[in-house]
Amino acid sequence: MAEAPKPSPATIAAVTLALQQRFGNRCVTSEAVRQQHAHTTTWLTTQPPDMVVFIETAEEVQQVVRICAEHKVPVIPFGAGSSLEGHLNAPSGGVSIDLSGMKRILEVHPEDLDCVVEPGVTRKELNDYLKSYGLFFPIDPGADASIGGMAATRASGTNAVRYGTMKDNVIALEAVMPNGEIVTTARRAKKTSAGYDLTRLFVGSEGTLGVVTKITLKLHGLPEAISAGVCPFPSVKAAADATIMTIQTGLPVARIELLDAMQVKAVNAYSKLSMPETPVLLVEFHGTEQGVAEQAERFGEIAADLGGGPFEWATKPEDRTRLWQARHDAYWSVMALRPGVKPFATDVCVPISRLADCIEETQADIAASGLIAPIVGHVGDGNFHTSVLVDTASEAEMTVVKGFLTRLVERAHRMEGTCTGEHGVGQGKMKYLEPELGAPALDTMRLIKRALDPDNIMNPGKIVTLQP
Repeated sequence: MAEAPKPSPATIAAVTLALQQRFGNRCVTSEAVRQQHAHTTTWLTTQPPDMVVFIETAEEVQQVVRICAEHKVPVIPFGAGSSLEGHLNAPSGGVSIDLSGMKRILEVHPEDLDCVVEPGVTRKELNDYLKSYGLFFPIDPGADASIGGMAATRASGTNAVRYGTMKDNVIALEAVMPNGEIVTTARRAKKTSAGYDLTRLFVGSEGTLGVVTKITLKLHGLPEAISAGVCPFPSVKAAADATIMTIQTGLPVARIELLDAMQVKAVNAYSKLSMPETPVLLVEFHGTEQGVAEQAERFGEIAADLGGGPFEWATKPEDRTRLWQARHDAYWSVMALRPGVKPFATDVCVPISRLADCIEETQADIAASGLIAPIVGHVGDGNFHTSVLVDTASEAEMTVVKGFLTRLVERAHRMEGTCTGEHGVGQGKMKYLEPELGAPALDTMRLIKRALDPDNIMNPGKIVTLQP
């Protein structure tokens, strides 16, 4: 089979009856709820599931999966609904398991700098809870995503340059497998040599191997001092070069984010800021009072050498919060640049030494294509995004945009980069995996998928298709 066939109406009716008998009104078949659980923030067509089950425990996940496995009906995990590449779509129909009700923070171990949470806890909820312990969880994608979804998509965010991504901050997972069994991938020990690294296999698997029901996370102490600031530059290249030099000289920057001039204009209007409408870097340092002062001074020198400045610091916590919230609201801010159309966010990541080249070529491509596509990025690790404003109802516009997206990925590949630094593959970027990794790598992924999910019920149609 090339892909999971849609279950017959009789099969769906049987599964609906079984789930409604078990879960009552927590098994929902209304059109509005089904559409909401397959909404995409891309140009991809919404493909709703046949029903949505709102669950509250790992045991309930097991019950849903076992019923679906018996009837060979697809299972699509749902967290906060903020994914960007069609991960939530149900191309073969099936059951969406809404995990947002699993919100318990099960354990916090301050002495070990870790915690254990259920998948429906969001990053903001977790950090609000951890404040009283003097701890925080650093991974921060722009949306208030669920921890389970962040693990499933191998998410990262503005702090990744210092603290890494989800793959670096997940210690262990518990997941319900396609046969309904619960698997624990590791213990709480900070390192292990015991067997295959199942934790890393599940982090980034996008729900195609199982449903994550518990996550053990690495935590960090709240910094003694935080300094954040805005530094304008005469060009994107100058800003990118300053980023490269900052990283290569070993400055322990916590966040370093690039906004091009168009993105700054949008953010200023949306968040009521007054940043210079040129390319800017938003920078943050964590450490001691003396340490962050020294780091800020050194960064200012690097920026000045490349024509950047003046460097303005946000010293009050509320000002820093406002600055970073504005950065996280970048996606929504661009809508005002072309009212009535939808922004489509995409990302690539390249080795940091090629960052300036990749951004410059991308800007030239945007201009030549006649697109409105602001650039923003976690440039400290070579990752940047474009938000293309496109009328998805216009076939001519979509043809131009799809051509641009293909060239963007090809450019990243030519520079030894990847088609996605943090958005994941889902449906939208499946076609880029073979050019990036080669056919043998995809065949290996298919072997793993078939071994763990022989009936292809776990989020089918994502990452790889199964060939006959």
